[in-house]
Amino acid sequence: MTLASRAMTRLAGWPDLAESLPSCGTGRALCAAQCEIVHFHSDRDVDLHLTDRAIRRFEDHLKTSTAVRMVPGSRWVTIHLEVDSDIDLLLTLVSVALQAHQNGHMAGDDIFSATCNDH
Repeated sequence: MTLASRAMTRLAGWPDLAESLPSCGTGRALCAAQCEIVHFHSDRDVDLHLTDRAIRRFEDHLKTSTAVRMVPGSRWVTIHLEVDSDIDLLLTLVSVALQAHQNGHMAGDDIFSATCNDH
């Protein structure tokens, strides 16, 4: 079982997430009531949808993680899963994303038109 499939299995059991087709058309997605939260694009690469506020709040930590790739101007971060601890990081960030989206978003956070980093 790949790291991505293990992460997907764990996240699929979360009550606030439901599996769906990703808007980008690649892989599998998990959505919350408000928006798409996670895109599983390959056995190792996962895009996670955060809000601008969440990215700014955790930016220093995200930039120092070797597993995280940030694209300037994107509300999505890419997590590259190489070791088990990367799954733990993903689960933590999914929790942050769910909380951020459930608590509303700031002006400029257009959660419905954001495209993931797999384009």
